[in-house]
Amino acid sequence: MSEKKYNVAIVGANGAVGEEILNVLAEIDFPLNKLVPLASARSLGKTVNFLGSELAIQELTHDIFASEEIEIALFSAGGSVSAEFAPSAVKAGAVVIDNTSHFRMDENTPLVVPEVNPEDIAKWKQTGIIANPNCSTIQMVQTLKPLDEAYDLVRVDVSTYQATSGAGKTAMEELVNQMQAFFAFTLSDAEHKVFNQQIALNVIPQIDVFTENGYTKEEMKMVNETSKIMHKDVALSATCVRVPTLRGHAEALTLTFDSEVEANEAREVLSRAPNLVILDKPEEALYPMPATCVDKNETFVGRIRNDVYSKNMLHLFIVADNLRVGAATNAVRIAQKWVEMEGNK
Repeated sequence: MSEKKYNVAIVGANGAVGEEILNVLAEIDFPLNKLVPLASARSLGKTVNFLGSELAIQELTHDIFASEEIEIALFSAGGSVSAEFAPSAVKAGAVVIDNTSHFRMDENTPLVVPEVNPEDIAKWKQTGIIANPNCSTIQMVQTLKPLDEAYDLVRVDVSTYQATSGAGKTAMEELVNQMQAFFAFTLSDAEHKVFNQQIALNVIPQIDVFTENGYTKEEMKMVNETSKIMHKDVALSATCVRVPTLRGHAEALTLTFDSEVEANEAREVLSRAPNLVILDKPEEALYPMPATCVDKNETFVGRIRNDVYSKNMLHLFIVADNLRVGAATNAVRIAQKWVEMEGNK
């Protein structure tokens, strides 16, 4: 019996994440029958490349999911677009995998990282939508899950170093333009529109807007999403920082457990976890860095060490390509797991 193949739409196909979804789909053996790239009317006449062919971008409308008989719709075009058009995709019979924050904290919508809570995919029929978590949350919970199972995690303190691509293509262009201005000795005159501060040769301790409690929305996403994904009220404090890199989010984690933890043993635990790669030979200058994670589908873990004072605390440093692990790869893995769990019934 031949494997069923699916009609797949990518909403926001010519955006930074949409392009990576195309790349990931091209690299894996996904049971694809037809691929339909969608975007706003402004993108009509443009194409995207998939497996050597140029596919014309079609206009995103409420009717196109039914007319193209879409079965899986991958959304990555902003929360307002998902809010307006995802219900139409669901009505047409598609499962929606949404990369935006719009549905993440809806109690009836599963929020999924397949390495952590694949069983939640089974709840998709409640809304027809599966939410993809925040980029910084995904790589973190991939790392937290095996350690929680081994040592019972009680608290996380995390500082992130997030690349400009997390704010989209125009943010990456802003960094490049400012660096060009620096070498032309005109950096002081360079514009900043995406970020509220100069990003070149700088770090900005703000991602998204501040809330009443003094944390930004990005930081609170990590707090709230982690508990929902792990089905556990983990105490978590985050400081999210934008840094002048193009791709690859880095995170420094301080983890507190209910039991004693030993770094070498924890390293072994992490080495057995899916889609984690240990890079932890500091004496050889081998540790995770944004420059070495680009275009990779794994989360890299290093600088694993015990706390100097507390036997139940562990420190580590993790890096992942935010456009892949933090968005496109996780979305495609959700689709793969959905096909495995639901699609071939």
